[in-house]
Amino acid sequence: MAGVRPMLSGVPETLLWTFYNRAYEAGRPYPVLDDPVALRLLEDLDYPFEERFGRPNPFHSQAQGLRSRCFDLAVQEYLADRPRATVVALGDGLETGFWRVDNSRLNWLSVDLPEVAELRRRLLPASDRLRTLSRSATDLSWLDEIEDPQGRGVVVTTQGLLMYLRPAEVREILAACAERLPGGVLVLDTMARRLARGTVAGRSKVGTMTIPPMRWAMNPGERPKLRGAHPAITEVRALRLPRGRGAMGELIRIQSLLPGLRTLTPAMTQLRFGGRTSY
Repeated sequence: MAGVRPMLSGVPETLLWTFYNRAYEAGRPYPVLDDPVALRLLEDLDYPFEERFGRPNPFHSQAQGLRSRCFDLAVQEYLADRPRATVVALGDGLETGFWRVDNSRLNWLSVDLPEVAELRRRLLPASDRLRTLSRSATDLSWLDEIEDPQGRGVVVTTQGLLMYLRPAEVREILAACAERLPGGVLVLDTMARRLARGTVAGRSKVGTMTIPPMRWAMNPGERPKLRGAHPAITEVRALRLPRGRGAMGELIRIQSLLPGLRTLTPAMTQLRFGGRTSY
């Protein structure tokens, strides 16, 4: 049986790059991210990963695995108190977080562009607690698709997405979530300004792929500014990468902590929205 060949370009193609790194890490001995669904998905795809992105870099692959694991831990922390919550994954790409954190009670809403949503439907296992919505994250009508947000609780994830949007679009998403999801949280990652400038200038490449412009950037020390998006944002909390594997994992951890080096990798942040959620 022939594999599925994704036909993606621009920002949507970046999901293949992050997926490639995550799947490579999942296949390593003692991986930092247990992701059997990603390994199966790699077999189902007909795509020249190495030709397009180069050979997997063990440092970047482990860092990608740790980033996904950081998002997973934030979701699981929320689910510990609200096990029937809805997880809304904006720009979900070929992430397989649903299967990594599933507690058999949560509901998952994957929101992505039509060409990516179609890939997810074709390639990933179906579940009656998983829906895929063909819609841009900037089309805020996806908020209307969340069932009983105040009763069950909501955690929104935006892994590898917001940096490709314009600042006004990011602010609109954060403000809308704060307004409409009291008691919920949103987990995001940001790229430092210096690295983002290289993408805007067209100088940043991975293999033969030119990384699309990252229009929104923020250094880790600027996190407090996020509270200004809406008065209902009651907490802005830095999320630390979990401990990695071996000397390389320790290097990634140290890099993420030292002021002079932590701007070289994405920074993870959790926003909490005011209001009481009953469950």
